[in-house]
Amino acid sequence: MASINAVDAGSICVLNKQDLAGLRYSLAEVLSTVEGAYKAYAAGLSANPRKLAAKPDDGHSLAYSMLGRDGERQTVAFKTSYKFNADKEQSLQKYYTSLLLYDDITGLPIALMDCSLVGALRTPAASALLARSCAHGDARTALVIGSGVQGQNAFPFLVAAMPQLERLIIHGNHEDGIAAARERLRAHYPERDIEVSTDLERSARAADIIIGAAGAASEKTYGAVRRAWIRPGALTILVGYGLHAELLHQADHRVATSEAQMRVTGTDLADAEGALPAVDAELPDILAGNKPGRAHDDQRIFAYNSGMIVTDIALGRLFAERARAQQLGQTIRLW
Repeated sequence: MASINAVDAGSICVLNKQDLAGLRYSLAEVLSTVEGAYKAYAAGLSANPRKLAAKPDDGHSLAYSMLGRDGERQTVAFKTSYKFNADKEQSLQKYYTSLLLYDDITGLPIALMDCSLVGALRTPAASALLARSCAHGDARTALVIGSGVQGQNAFPFLVAAMPQLERLIIHGNHEDGIAAARERLRAHYPERDIEVSTDLERSARAADIIIGAAGAASEKTYGAVRRAWIRPGALTILVGYGLHAELLHQADHRVATSEAQMRVTGTDLADAEGALPAVDAELPDILAGNKPGRAHDDQRIFAYNSGMIVTDIALGRLFAERARAQQLGQTIRLW
C-alpha cells in the first residue's frame, strides 16, 4: 500500500473505524458543517435523491443506498447501509455502513470510509438543529428516550445548540448505555449531568423537547410517548423509536429533515389506510429562513429526523481532509 498522500485516479484513501476514532473535531464544527449542508441544499446547490431500500418479506435484513452531491463542497458520494438480523435484539444484529466520496472538480476519488462515525454524529447534530429551530422560546427540559449510540450522543449536541437547557433526562434500558451518555456529556461539559428516568410518562410530561432514539426492542419493553402525555408547546423528534405514531398524525405542526425520506423510512408511522400526513416544513428551509419552525409557543410539534446524504457528504469530506492532515488511513490502488 502506498502512503496516504499518493492519491491519483487509480487509488483511493481507505479510512477504517480505528482511523476515524483518532480524528480531532469539535461539536461546533460538526453542527456548523451539518447546518451548512442543509442550507446549501435549501439554496438549490446540492442534490439529495430519494434513498433506495431493500427488505425481505421476513424482515431479517434491511439495506439502504443513498446517492448525493454537495454543491458547496463540489463532492459526490455514495452511502450504503446494511443491517442483518434487523428483526432481532441489538446484540444479535450486524450492521455495516460505508461512504465513498469523489471530488467533482478534479474527478478524483477522495476516500472510502466506514460511515458509522458520520452517522453517529450527523443524526444528533440534526436533532439539535431541529430542537434549536422548533422548540419554544422557554424550553428548559429535554428528554432522550434510548441509551444506544444515538441516545448517548444526543445530549452534547443539544447543549451545544441550546445552552439554556437546564434539565437533561434519559430513559433507557441499559445501564452501560446510560453511563456512557453521562460520560460523553461530561467530556464536553464537566459541570453538567443527566437525570435517569424511571417513569416514561412522568418524564415526558415534564419535558419541552423529547427525542425518541430508542431501538424497536426497547420500545416494546417500556412503550412509547403518547399525545396525552405531552404539554402544550412540546417538541417531539423521532430518530428511531419511543414516540407513538399519533404524535405525528395529531401534531399541530409537522417538520421533517426530508419529507421524501420520511415516506421511505417512516412507513411504520402510517395510519390504518397506510397514509402519512404531509409535513408543514423541512429543516433545510427552516434553517435558510424560508419557513418557520413553529407559529406560536403552544403548538405541539412533531419532527422526523431521517438521514440526508448531503449531511453525510459534508461531514465525510471534513473528516477525510482532517484524516489526511493527521496522516491517518491507507491508500490502495483499486482501479
